[in-house]
Amino acid sequence: MRKAKPKKRVIIPDPVFNDQMVAKFVNHLMYDGKKNTSYRIFYSALDTVKAKAQNEEKSPLEIWKQALDNITPQVEVKSRRIGGATFQVPTEIRADRKMSIAMKNLIAFARKRSGKSMAEKLAAEILDAFNNQGGAFKRKEDMHRMAEANRAFAHFRF
Repeated sequence: MRKAKPKKRVIIPDPVFNDQMVAKFVNHLMYDGKKNTSYRIFYSALDTVKAKAQNEEKSPLEIWKQALDNITPQVEVKSRRIGGATFQVPTEIRADRKMSIAMKNLIAFARKRSGKSMAEKLAAEILDAFNNQGGAFKRKEDMHRMAEANRAFAHFRF
């Protein structure tokens, strides 16, 4: 790169749990700069998770973090053009990108769900991800399957 890398922005932790990961998730969830609405959706989703998973000994925040871990992909495929042919080359993902992909997938599949409010849809998707099912978990499995199928092209890694 010609220019210097841009500075990483410091993300202020959320007010309730004092956790930067929650703040990042809320930033991904937010539309049109409406952060308060986004926080309200997230916290009410965690309340719903708490109500539905009463027999769990974990707190709703721990359930959410475990759900994110369950849907975090380790490898992805990138298209690489070599000698007129395009290969799907499996590559490992950086740690910050892993979390970003997991959060975006969780939110995207929660939005696609049918349900009353976004908080209910998000809570349902969190519980599904916690139990290793649902759309976001399936997306991770598909990414891993695609990387495994194209393992022969791993030597084209860049």
